[in-house]
Amino acid sequence: MTAQIDALVAQAEMAAGEGRWADAERLWGDVAKAAPDHGLALHRLGIHAFQRGAYLEAEAALARACTLIPQDPMVALMLANARRELGQIEGEFAALQLALSADAYFYPALLAKGALYERQGRLKLAAVTYRNVLKIAPPEAHWPPSLAPGLSRAAKLVRDYQEAFAITLFEAVGGAGGLSGQWQEAISIMSGQTKPYHADCNQLQVPRLPAIPFFDPKDFSWVPGIEAQTAAITEELKSALERQQDAFQPYIAYKPGDPVNQWAELNHSQRWSSLSLWRGGVRDEANLAACPKTAAALEEVEMAEIGGLCPNAMFSALAPHTEIPPHHGETNARLVVHLPLVVPNNCLYRVGFEQRRWEVGKVLIFDDTLEHMARNDSDELRVVLIFDVWNPLLSREERALVQTLTQTARQFAME
Repeated sequence: MTAQIDALVAQAEMAAGEGRWADAERLWGDVAKAAPDHGLALHRLGIHAFQRGAYLEAEAALARACTLIPQDPMVALMLANARRELGQIEGEFAALQLALSADAYFYPALLAKGALYERQGRLKLAAVTYRNVLKIAPPEAHWPPSLAPGLSRAAKLVRDYQEAFAITLFEAVGGAGGLSGQWQEAISIMSGQTKPYHADCNQLQVPRLPAIPFFDPKDFSWVPGIEAQTAAITEELKSALERQQDAFQPYIAYKPGDPVNQWAELNHSQRWSSLSLWRGGVRDEANLAACPKTAAALEEVEMAEIGGLCPNAMFSALAPHTEIPPHHGETNARLVVHLPLVVPNNCLYRVGFEQRRWEVGKVLIFDDTLEHMARNDSDELRVVLIFDVWNPLLSREERALVQTLTQTARQFAME
């Protein structure tokens, strides 16, 4: 008898695989007649009945299948679907709970649970459920076609919920106008609109340093001096653009075979180019000689000195309608400085949660190990002078440790 049933099961599966649905249902019926407690046969017969719109028949078969194979969450989900069509709300909920008891991370059942709450008008509970769905579902590019519409709807309801929650929180504290960026970000995180931004260093990460997106320029004694040289530095930049156009090289230049990740569009592209004055701690004597006033202004800055990494100084040119995608820097032992020189309208810079707009002659000092990105949505070129300085939260002794550790790391990698 077992061999006969196995043969019928194989035939039924083959018929279904070939799209012969009527033959598959008939064969599953034969299996169920020969073995009334065959859970797989009851599951398949329930699916066929559901597809025919015979929801009572489907519910009966699937309910029996659930008792026979309770470890399969798909069976319980199909039972929930049948009960949904029959308007059996309590039974649908019980079946979804059964599916999630079998597998708490079976997100199709959790998605259906959120949809049930939504149909009941319990939108906040639906949004919270959907939020959990989106945490465990695959990335949007890999959503199964059958679930994509439901997941899209879930994502929209979650966004609406988060926005309403944020508005409520802002109203409770008197609005966003009186809040610092720190507390605006706190509300954004609490409402679920953003996640906390943490330092993510490609090389040395100094733990326990606070993740501060933008530092106050007033805390750096050299700022007034270099800001006062903006016009002179801009004049040298424009001269370089006229005479040394070829010296501006693509900022992103991966070798063939290297993974480019988010840099594919900008790899070896002049859309983001730079003219180096210092690069990885090495002076570019020719370019420094061509820009003497810029070189003199930088001499007055206590730039970070981390062998093989800093100092860096460059004119960074971003072409019209170009975006630098989100990325992270090398070490939070240093900060990066922008001195804006040529800034058209419709340009934006973001570090972590905070967004700033460049203003000619006013420096931005930031921790580039926090996720950051830049946009030039104008029709003109944007150029800033970029250089790096020590993180002021490090003592002299700690700076020496940074230098020793990075030097040792380079030597170790070369051996």
